[in-house]
Amino acid sequence: MKVLFVNASPHGENSHGYRLAREMLGTLKKSARAETVERDLAAMPLPPLTQDYARAVISREPDTRAFDVSEQLIREIETTDALIINTPMHNFTVPAALKLWIDYVLRIHRTFAATPEGKVGLMRDRPTFVIVGSGGFHCGENARQRDFLTPYLRYALGSIGLHSLHFLLLQGLIRGDDAAAEALEAARGEIARHALFASDALAI
Repeated sequence: MKVLFVNASPHGENSHGYRLAREMLGTLKKSARAETVERDLAAMPLPPLTQDYARAVISREPDTRAFDVSEQLIREIETTDALIINTPMHNFTVPAALKLWIDYVLRIHRTFAATPEGKVGLMRDRPTFVIVGSGGFHCGENARQRDFLTPYLRYALGSIGLHSLHFLLLQGLIRGDDAAAEALEAARGEIARHALFASDALAI
């Protein structure tokens, strides 16, 4: 199998979510056929959308060279069997780096079709794990702020055909090592319950 890892955390290896994603990839690599493709949006930022890209999106006969970055990112998804996204919550939603990635992969006539009922995804569904790191709490009884990230990602990724989303919430990270350890333990428990990480699945 082939797994795409998209990192949007500017903290890199110091990110709890980044290290958790690496654990997940290590588990999957126990299968001899596991292969990883990594896209680090923080270490290697994507170029901003240009006027040429905007013009090509709405053109009947676009200059396809404007889609080079978009095509590369879309193919990275198309050629993988699972997707892991590590992202912090910045100001209640996704960071700018991840939003730009989304703007490139959501492309009319390529990853979704516009219909009277709304966008219909053209991509094959696959297990998608989204690790969300936040200093505070946005879910559960300790929630003190709104969460626009998870519903946005669920809708945006769903619009291109990715519906099998699993959110792993690492909340309260500014509360110290004990809070981080508790959040990671809960996330690992959720991961272990998913069929993709079952020992019998890895042995195939």
